[in-house]
Amino acid sequence: MIKLWFKSGVPWVWLNAAAVSTCLIMVIAVLGLITVRGVGHFWPSKIIQFSYQEVGSEPQTIIGEMVDSSVTPAAMAKSAGYTLADNEDTLVQHLIKTGNRDITGTDFRWIQDRNIKNQTEPTDLLTIERREWGNFYGQFLAVKENGKVVGSGTSAWPIAEKKLAENLVIFEQIEKIEKKDIGKVNYGLERLRLKQKALELEKQWNSATEKQFAAEKVELENQYKQFQTTLADLYQQIRRDSIVAKADNGQEVEIPMAKIVMMFQPNDMGWFAKVGHYFAKVYEFLTDEPREANTEGGIFPAIFGTILMVMMMSIIVTPFGVIAAVYLREYAKQGFITRLIRIAVNNLAGVPSIVYGVFGLGFFVYILGGNIDKLFFPEAAPAPVFGTPGLLWASITLALLTLPVVIVSTEEGLSRIPKSIREGSLALGATKFETLWLTVLPMASPAMMTGLILAVARAAGEVAPLMLVGVVKMAPTLPLDGNFPFLHLDRKFMHLGFHIYDVGFQSPNVEAARPLVYATSLLLVVVILGLNLAAIIIRNRLREKYRALEG
Repeated sequence: MIKLWFKSGVPWVWLNAAAVSTCLIMVIAVLGLITVRGVGHFWPSKIIQFSYQEVGSEPQTIIGEMVDSSVTPAAMAKSAGYTLADNEDTLVQHLIKTGNRDITGTDFRWIQDRNIKNQTEPTDLLTIERREWGNFYGQFLAVKENGKVVGSGTSAWPIAEKKLAENLVIFEQIEKIEKKDIGKVNYGLERLRLKQKALELEKQWNSATEKQFAAEKVELENQYKQFQTTLADLYQQIRRDSIVAKADNGQEVEIPMAKIVMMFQPNDMGWFAKVGHYFAKVYEFLTDEPREANTEGGIFPAIFGTILMVMMMSIIVTPFGVIAAVYLREYAKQGFITRLIRIAVNNLAGVPSIVYGVFGLGFFVYILGGNIDKLFFPEAAPAPVFGTPGLLWASITLALLTLPVVIVSTEEGLSRIPKSIREGSLALGATKFETLWLTVLPMASPAMMTGLILAVARAAGEVAPLMLVGVVKMAPTLPLDGNFPFLHLDRKFMHLGFHIYDVGFQSPNVEAARPLVYATSLLLVVVILGLNLAAIIIRNRLREKYRALEG
């Protein structure tokens, strides 16, 4: 009976089902962990005030967020050098985010549960998110304007919130002028310099062009001076206000409003206030630029760079993959050479991605980009334009990496189209090209979209090749802006995958960066799902459209 049962194939069906179920459970578990850790990062945590005293030390006050706890068996704790009493079976420790790195030199601290004498949650404790030095935790004392106290105690908190809102508006104006307006002026001056050098190389520089360029340069410099005057006034306004707070060591600290991103009193917040704060933090995460070596702030440049690079890669890989598949299936003579090409294509799909990165750096960047610079941008020498890693080379490298997937998927789609459809089209007087363009390719479009979906899923998560051909830790400007030619293919860019690697493994502050790793990982999954979902919807519509013809 057992032999017959095995021969029937039922055990292998159940084995496959168990394997698929196990993989599905593992994927759901990983996504669940990422979601819980990533989404929970933005919820305002309560600030706890500990009365703490270690053996043989003076009592002290510790203020901060409880981040994690660990329970260590007594034997392991003793072997690690801790002294435990005979009645202690475990050593319980808590990781506290104390902030105030400019005062203590560190953001986190482990404390032992047995040394905690008391813990409270006073409502006047506040969290201040700063542009530098991370968070500040302490007790709110007063608000100052031009060095004079304009409010103190709990009653001054509304004044502080109002002044912070005003200063944030001024800071946005400063940021706009520095990054957009002055950036545009600097970009114009650089283009003038390069044009002048190009004319000098071509022996076309004369007094007339010199006067024209001088007039344009004077106009740009006047704009620059106007922006500098406006900036000086804005900086004077933003520097007048400050917050006075007391740290857990009793030290009073004056924090300029210009250095504050957000401040709140989590212990005094109701549920609706916490929900509002949560969505404000999510919005900041999605729209702001990184701060503090990518461990604070948002990741908008990485989101923008990832989506733009994937879209460019899709535009490049789709036509080349489809053309190659059409040639192999419809035009090439089926023989040894064709079979050899198919074997090579299939083997390319298994080549490690870092190899593509090395090839992209050597061929696309140094050889192709270097020659482009010599031919079309001699005025920029010795600074490279396309002879350095950038958006274009990253997109082409990933297009080359995903090309085998598109070729194989398209070929399979072409092979499933019945021969009778081709013959019917030819019998009605259509040429082979018309049959291919108007009948065969539209019917094979769902398979093309399947290949594109697989290509997008792989390309969006790749990191190793991008580290060599265009991705950087922090890009000062986006590849797409308002300066001509608007899309700057030579610029370096940020990527979500590399951002995760950098924050998780290269960060100088690992504990502070850990929640951001989960949040960014979750966002990368969402971006990939969104791109794939869009492609799947298009594929399903095409499949429904041509299903009748396939029947």
